[in-house]
Amino acid sequence: MTGKADFTPDEWKLVLEAPPSAGLIVVTAQKGGTFRETVAIAKAYAEARQEHGESELLDEVAAAKPERDPTHYHSPEELKQGGLKNLRDAIALLEMKATPNEVGDYRRFIVTLAEKVAAAHREHGRSISDAEQQAIAEITTALGGTST
Repeated sequence: MTGKADFTPDEWKLVLEAPPSAGLIVVTAQKGGTFRETVAIAKAYAEARQEHGESELLDEVAAAKPERDPTHYHSPEELKQGGLKNLRDAIALLEMKATPNEVGDYRRFIVTLAEKVAAAHREHGRSISDAEQQAIAEITTALGGTST
């Protein structure tokens, strides 16, 4: 099993920053609902903590407080591009150090988090806006998967 001890501090920071980066990409994809969407990030972590035990890696990621400094970027587009790079880099690192099952669990956690954020606020009578759906597709692609 792969855990925090298998990573340098900088590598672990990268692994921890990817999930909230995905959440922020979705939050900034569409105006409105920011508070509910931000709360959805925390809820996704809480739900992942309840599934404790199936993956040491995911347990340690979910146990960490979701932190990402959105002020590091100067625009939503810069945040999106930086976040997508962060996702690609985190997956590349995990593919070198973690088992395929752990990488898959990590990917699913991030996509689930992004979907929960998107669904946290209805836009124009829809649970997920076109802009949020596009953001989720880009996140999924950055994670090395295909969007549905």
